[in-house]
Amino acid sequence: MMKIIKYRKIYFSVSIILMLVSLASLIFCGLKLGIDFTGGTLMEVEFSETRLSNQEIQDKLAEISDINIQPTGERGVILRLREIDEETHQEILKKLGSPKEDRFESIGPLIGDELKSKALWAIVVALFAIIVYIAWAFRKVSQPVASWQYAIVAIIALFHDVFITVGFFALLGHFNQIEIGLPFVAAFLTILGYSVNNSIVIFDRARENLLKTDWNNFGETIDQSVNQSLTRCLNTSLTTLIVLSAIFFLGGESIKYFSLALIVGIIVGTYSSIFITSSLIVSWKGR
Repeated sequence: MMKIIKYRKIYFSVSIILMLVSLASLIFCGLKLGIDFTGGTLMEVEFSETRLSNQEIQDKLAEISDINIQPTGERGVILRLREIDEETHQEILKKLGSPKEDRFESIGPLIGDELKSKALWAIVVALFAIIVYIAWAFRKVSQPVASWQYAIVAIIALFHDVFITVGFFALLGHFNQIEIGLPFVAAFLTILGYSVNNSIVIFDRARENLLKTDWNNFGETIDQSVNQSLTRCLNTSLTTLIVLSAIFFLGGESIKYFSLALIVGIIVGTYSSIFITSSLIVSWKGR
């Protein structure tokens, strides 16, 4: 049986290091927000033959300032620029030689601010709902720790999962120009739901064991519960990661980094569900 509680300081140390790295990446690199939040235009086109070089595209669109060019695949390119009207949109396509257009999105700055506000509210509401649900689900197990303490521990673990994932994408945005858009909000909400699912599986087994054993052996009971749930948690995460890996490598550019956010979040979430939530709840009790 894995002695998770005995070595919890090691797991806490790993998490603290990862969170410090994420904090540093957010402070020094910052998140690169996409047009969903800042407003602007995104065009994804694919050339029929050879893709124009970045310099050639820049020369053809010289009258458009502050344009970001990101090659994709063998013949594709993503253009990010200020908000444009339909006439300018068609003019750009014409100057590029009328390539096949796979995606065109244009969002004004006011809509971007509204989406940013709604995204934050969606995350806050989701977290509040999770706290209420866990506190209610564990209401019959009020010893040796209160039911609401399970909820707080689960929320700390969720913050840990999302914070590390956000920090990872701050680094990607700095070094690889990856932008955060609305799909990432969906990914973060999915991570919240997925991570808390594993935590609840472990807590639920602990609840069953606590009702049958001596509450004074809390740490041992939590250890036993984690080990009993370990195979299920790992198998669930592994099968999900296989699917997400297939989407990442074969799903195309538009959902590539959405799937990567889920991959990182699920790996971190599986780690926190197994090692951090169980260690936190025992440490909170003080044994």
